[in-house]
Amino acid sequence: MSGRAQLMWDEAVTGYDFGPGHPMDPVRLSLTMRLVEAYGLDKAMRVVAARPAGESTLRLVHRQDYIDAVRAASADPRAADTSYGLGTPDDPAFEAMHDAAALIAGQSVGAAEAVWRGEVLHAVNFAGGLHHAMPGAASGFCVYNDAALAVARLLELGAERVAYVDVDVHHGDGVQAAFWADPRVLTVSLHEHPHTLFPQTGWPEETGAPGAEGTAVNVALPAGTGDAGWLRAFHAVVPELLAAFRPQVLVTQHGADTHFEDPLAHLTVSLDAQRLAAEACHALAHEHAGGRWVSLGGGGYAIVDVVPRAWTHLCAVAAGRPVDPESAVPEEWRDEVFRRTRQLGPLRMTDGLRPVWRDFGASGYDPADRLDQAVLATRRAVFPAHGLLP
Repeated sequence: MSGRAQLMWDEAVTGYDFGPGHPMDPVRLSLTMRLVEAYGLDKAMRVVAARPAGESTLRLVHRQDYIDAVRAASADPRAADTSYGLGTPDDPAFEAMHDAAALIAGQSVGAAEAVWRGEVLHAVNFAGGLHHAMPGAASGFCVYNDAALAVARLLELGAERVAYVDVDVHHGDGVQAAFWADPRVLTVSLHEHPHTLFPQTGWPEETGAPGAEGTAVNVALPAGTGDAGWLRAFHAVVPELLAAFRPQVLVTQHGADTHFEDPLAHLTVSLDAQRLAAEACHALAHEHAGGRWVSLGGGGYAIVDVVPRAWTHLCAVAAGRPVDPESAVPEEWRDEVFRRTRQLGPLRMTDGLRPVWRDFGASGYDPADRLDQAVLATRRAVFPAHGLLP
């Protein structure tokens, strides 16, 4: 097996564009790739452009009638069928929408194939992580669910146990739905509480269908949760479950919208904690999945200050070439930011924080703490199904 990491990139993924004023501005993708290049990480990784996902691949998750509806909306956006979630404010139809969404899906599927076949240990598609798309509907800026398609492709190739860990601020509802009744897939989502954020799902009581009990895991974090609580919750839930589940591959989604600058949500996580979460996922892949790690992007709407830095750190971790958080952001990249957005780019690869958290097992449970209440609710709901004490 090659020790090199693979970065999935095709400039055409920036064609996934819902139009002016939409929060998911594709400039966040091109700025991320330019920052990756500014740090020379494209030389430390094998950069590959996969083919768009074909219909047989899309049907691993999506219904044929929905694929047909996406194609029709791509040909005539004005005729988009809103019963499929298309042509809505969240998911406006645009020309060639099918092609752009299928291209992003193809990158995630290609990443999964490369890792499963042993061509590389780690593969990254930061354009992916579109985790809200349902088998028969677009949702939450997501047309095709590339994350679910990557997992489904791993199963098709013979994987018997795949773990999916989602640290986006929003619940990974589409991936959970795709594998709700499949005991071969463990889906873990840490997200802002459904009382205060779309899609209003992801309660700890959502644990999987009969026969797959305990394979859907949801940690619903109180609005305002910051670095210490976010990292405490992650480490209180994810490592023990992965040790019990013993996945052959770890797929992770790294939406950057947990950040305190993100305009669409209410957690207060720093870039520095996001980097530590990426490092933790990398370590867990080596500890529990033979090093096989597929990592994806996701949400993130602070498109200059947060997203490019967060996903450049993700790429750097995957490449084995971590970027010093204190390093100055390359001047040529900041020039590109100003040219493209007329905004001033960040100066360093850090928010200037050194996050610390208390270990849940070592420090004990505080019944008056809302974060600890959330963690314990999840542990009580799913840990017994894995033979673990809550």
